[in-house]
Amino acid sequence: MSHPSSGRPNSGARVCTIIAFVCAVIAVLFVPVLFGLIAVVLGVVAGFLGDRPLGWYAAAAGVGGAILGLVLAAAVVSAG
Repeated sequence: MSHPSSGRPNSGARVCTIIAFVCAVIAVLFVPVLFGLIAVVLGVVAGFLGDRPLGWYAAAAGVGGAILGLVLAAAVVSAG
């Protein structure tokens, strides 16, 4: 029998979400593939732990941060 959720994510899920957003921002500037992947994994974990929809948004931000970081890196390399 399933128990209704209180609508509030547990603290572990929220910590994963916060770290995922931080990694997504770091991915724009430093090692986009690594930090983007970390952000995606932590966002998905947070989503499954109950931090919806923020966990899923953090995963999407990880993808966006990695792509933006790769584009910026390519622009810097091609300009110099």
